[in-house]
Amino acid sequence: MDFEKHPCFSTNARHTTGRIHLPVAPKCNIQCNFCNRKFDCVNESRPGVTSSILTPVQALTYLDSVLERIDNLSVVGIAGPGDPFATPEDTVRTLELVHEKYPEKILCLATNGLGLPEYVNRLSRVNLSHVTVTVNAVNPSVGAKIYSWVRFGPHVYRGEEAASLLLKRQTEGIRLLKQYGINVKINTVVIPGVNDDHVEEIARYCRELGADVQNCMPLMHVEDTAFEDVPSPTGEQMTGIRLKAGAHLRQLSHCARCRADAVGMIGQANGEEIAELLKQATVLKTTASRPNVAVATMEGLFVNRHLGDAPSLWVYGRREGRTVLLEQRPTPVPGTAEVRWTSLADRFTDCAAVFVSGCGGPPQKILEASGLHVVAVEGLIDEVVESVFDGREIPKMLVKRAGHCGAGAGCSGTGGGCG
Repeated sequence: MDFEKHPCFSTNARHTTGRIHLPVAPKCNIQCNFCNRKFDCVNESRPGVTSSILTPVQALTYLDSVLERIDNLSVVGIAGPGDPFATPEDTVRTLELVHEKYPEKILCLATNGLGLPEYVNRLSRVNLSHVTVTVNAVNPSVGAKIYSWVRFGPHVYRGEEAASLLLKRQTEGIRLLKQYGINVKINTVVIPGVNDDHVEEIARYCRELGADVQNCMPLMHVEDTAFEDVPSPTGEQMTGIRLKAGAHLRQLSHCARCRADAVGMIGQANGEEIAELLKQATVLKTTASRPNVAVATMEGLFVNRHLGDAPSLWVYGRREGRTVLLEQRPTPVPGTAEVRWTSLADRFTDCAAVFVSGCGGPPQKILEASGLHVVAVEGLIDEVVESVFDGREIPKMLVKRAGHCGAGAGCSGTGGGCG
């Protein structure tokens, strides 16, 4: 694997190879005063913006379709539109799927670092080689001006306490990344009057942690943010800042501040074909071999049952253009560990998806590996089932992340049920 082919880490590679960002991370665990994330947006080209949000399985399907059309994509990355470790299981699962199918691709991600430390070991196991950590301050008094809040565990922190916690986690994460031999780029947003005189200190601090390169980015004007009236630094100011920071850490200056769904060469806008592929990837479809869908429900009206607590799944199909209930099919009994989920997959090979109110990470991983998509939603059965049979996108207001019921990534997945 030629790491010199990473266009974001190599000035030369940007002219010969491209990258693809898979937008699988919609949530964020901090609120920066310069950031306004937007979904379903095609009009802005900046970080935090995407046209669609993908599940890990959808992301792999989308990647397949893009690689059929573009052959010089050396890098597959995750850059939001939120932070990869605000929904870490989706992030890691996406990387696992990509690594299994495309082991030759360079894998990378961009993060604020808050949730990074616990996942460095797992990232190394999928051969992730490049990580970008956004570090905008190494002095809590400066960071307090940049971050509105930081959410860590069940708590929300503000002011210098928030900035101190973030810096501690970033420091730990960067050190761990370098212990595993992973390339680290530091992104620093230069904010006039806030941290522009602080960037050299950031470079010095991160160099001591072992970081490889720094990318200083001028603040962008983004509406509806606390810093929307702060002017962007001039080119002359950026040159002076990079010169000082470059005494401590090698500088890159070709960053195009890409969207979370960027594809192709750096600076190249996504074309209509790519936009359509991304849209189609979000549409769950039945197939000839999997013509039906299953639903976890209590009464047959709403999707309102957690997968682990469902003694049966209601199976729906299309007959003469009408959606009909085919049967209530029993699920394997609890208490059989992972065998419960492999057995469930074997019982529902005619179903393209199972709609649930919630599902833990382990069963979701097993079922989706078998080809059975797990979709957590809340709403009427008719709404979601008809969307699939009609080939339409499931209304976003209905879709949840698996685990929303409260079990989440902490679901044991041992097949023992939810009680």
